[in-house]
Amino acid sequence: MIDDLLSAFVEEARELLDQAAQDLADLERSPLDTAALESLFRATHTLKGSAGLIGFAAMGEVFHAAEDRLSELRRGERAIDAALARALLAAVDQTAAWVESIAARGELPQDATAKGLVRDLGSEVLGGGAPQAAAAAAPDADWVHALRERGQGLAGPLVAFRYTPAADSYFAGDDPVAVVRAVPDLMRLELAARTPFGGAETYDPFTCNLVLAGLSGAPLPAVQAAFRFVADQVELVETTVPAAPAEPRPNTEGAARALRVDAARVDALAAAADDLVVAKNALNHLMGEAAHWAPPALARSLAAAQADLDRRVARLHESIGRMRLVPLAPLFRRFPPIVRQTAAGLGKSVELVLGGDGVEVDKSIADGLYEPLLHLLRNALDHGVEAPSERRAAGKPVPAVIRLAAMVSGDEVVIELADDGRGLDMARLRETAAARGLASSEELGAMSDAAAADLIFRPGFSTAAAVTDLSGRGVGLDAVRARVAALGGRVEVHSARGRGARFLVRLPVRVRLARLMMVEAGGETFGVPLESVLAATRVGQAQLTPVRAGRALVWRGRPAPLIALADLLKMERAEVATSGRDADELQVMIVESGEELAAVSVDGFGERIEAPLRPLTGVLARVPGLLGSSLMGDGRVLMVLDVPELIG
Repeated sequence: MIDDLLSAFVEEARELLDQAAQDLADLERSPLDTAALESLFRATHTLKGSAGLIGFAAMGEVFHAAEDRLSELRRGERAIDAALARALLAAVDQTAAWVESIAARGELPQDATAKGLVRDLGSEVLGGGAPQAAAAAAPDADWVHALRERGQGLAGPLVAFRYTPAADSYFAGDDPVAVVRAVPDLMRLELAARTPFGGAETYDPFTCNLVLAGLSGAPLPAVQAAFRFVADQVELVETTVPAAPAEPRPNTEGAARALRVDAARVDALAAAADDLVVAKNALNHLMGEAAHWAPPALARSLAAAQADLDRRVARLHESIGRMRLVPLAPLFRRFPPIVRQTAAGLGKSVELVLGGDGVEVDKSIADGLYEPLLHLLRNALDHGVEAPSERRAAGKPVPAVIRLAAMVSGDEVVIELADDGRGLDMARLRETAAARGLASSEELGAMSDAAAADLIFRPGFSTAAAVTDLSGRGVGLDAVRARVAALGGRVEVHSARGRGARFLVRLPVRVRLARLMMVEAGGETFGVPLESVLAATRVGQAQLTPVRAGRALVWRGRPAPLIALADLLKMERAEVATSGRDADELQVMIVESGEELAAVSVDGFGERIEAPLRPLTGVLARVPGLLGSSLMGDGRVLMVLDVPELIG
């Protein structure tokens, strides 16, 4: 029971602290933002009650003091200023660190104290932490005795409760009726007015004037858990009602319920669904062979059953994929404190603006994004953003702005990290690349700025002049690209000198069934995502035009140079049988690489399948042009190519 409560507390506290940090940042930018103030107050109020229930006194004291200050803001008795904002932020950051300690060791650090934080918040240190639900009221208290008398239809040991919601509980985000409905094994409930209601002309619908009392057959800790968010407003007493004929219990079957499932179980379910897709593809392969000898009627019946199975498996895979979706908000809200601390250490003034944090992605992608985004943020702080004096000299505003935002584009999520700093120095970048032997001077001179900018992702590339906590240690942006590639995505950079740099991380929204077209090249079979192919066609030699050392064709009025897939893969071209087609014909895929088209010739086209695309690991994760792997119907591993990246 204790372990379950701690786990629930940690999970909830992380979410609420993330929300509190965001609300506080909003309040700093806009002190009159009442929505942010109310949200911050609700988070603080809930955290105070939860800390009191679990018994983390220091945390409860901090949130009690913070709630006092926020109540003054809500009543208009004071305005938020820099000192109060710093104190509230310190409280959020410190308690976030405490929560991680609780998650790791199951308890607060031994030196955890609220004295300094409470003092900075302008309150005296409280003696016993957040108020807890009283469990030692006299058994013969009038309200307990009255409940026992009216509950004679019940029998045995019970817990009596009397819940007196605060008058402003609606504004604090509390729903007294919903709170009581969550009481386990609720056997009796009585509602009364805290003070007599007046006439209709004096009735205030925004003030809670209720007292809710009742009896529960659940153990005391379970009832305490139900009231954990309002522990300071509840009295609890263990009592016994003499045996008597039982009265019907209130029907609570209609209450909405949520089911928490361990992430590992969902992962196992997703893996089983992937295996089911592979088995389905193997069946499709056998169906294709059976079509040659099976009677027509049987072949049609098998085809219909196969199509139905395809639909059902695809629907199952889609449903499991939606189960795994999580919002990016918890991930994004981990970064503002890091940016503040890092910027302060560098002597820079930076504001981090978040956007699109409601976008949802697969949990594995959200979990894997922290390190690459952290590296990009530190890179922007160290290399991109100028010192305040340099910005003022350049006529730029202070603080600098870094924007971290997400948006959905088709089946992809695009995460943008942009700063308004100095941008990439292309001349220095080319000098560094030449000095490190990444390319010859001639190659660098012929490169476009976009191609040269991409060199920053090469292993060992760095323009850092000295070793610091952030730079010059040989771990560069190549690690970012490798980690993003391992998630099935890609990263690119755009820059304008003096106006900043912009990194785009493109990732699949979820681990989905990839629609693949199989192609032959160099005697091997590869998969190519159908969405990356504009057309698959045949062209005659007469349609090709010599261009410099190669050939090109015109597709829908646009030129497309001809490239052999075997050449891109550095494989020997295989001899291709030409029976059934003109020997002068080439089989080509029309693909888009950047803003240009390319005609990629292959030895042959195969079937089209839907299959789970699994990211590559180990050495293969660093190989450019590989999106992942899948399984063919006959059990062979199919490597899936990123043709636009191969073209470069």
